[in-house]
Amino acid sequence: MYLKKQLIITVGVLGVVALSVAATSPQQQAPPKLVNLKVFPKNISFRVLDHEMDVWSASLGVHCNFCHARNDQTGKMDFASDAKPEKEAARHMFLMTAKINKKFFQAKKDSLGMVLTAGVNCNTCHNGTAHPEVKIPDEHRGPGGPPPGGPAAPPSGK
Repeated sequence: MYLKKQLIITVGVLGVVALSVAATSPQQQAPPKLVNLKVFPKNISFRVLDHEMDVWSASLGVHCNFCHARNDQTGKMDFASDAKPEKEAARHMFLMTAKINKKFFQAKKDSLGMVLTAGVNCNTCHNGTAHPEVKIPDEHRGPGGPPPGGPAAPPSGK
């Protein structure tokens, strides 16, 4: 009889603890509905899209507000808005890299049959900089130095 009472009390206490933990834990919210997708597949998951945006942010050294506008009424990011021109530029860059990768970097396999990944992405050019500088190589950098006779003269406007 004593053992039965002890078991009932233990189960009751565990039940109360479980209910209190469930009541105080934050409710899992459904991921937001993805709208205004123009370069990503319409059925992309929020998790995959969010990861890709994290990669883009790191590649450009920026935060979400670089491409996405804030909603003045709610104070939250309006990810569907096309108010910032940087968002359209990102779409064009995404399509450009996809085109380059499709044309020049077809998937190849190594000697073990493993797929080698090669190609370009945002970081290839940006390297953590939002607006990468166009750099012209120094003419004296090569192993042979400048060409014989000095640097080539710029073409005349004739």
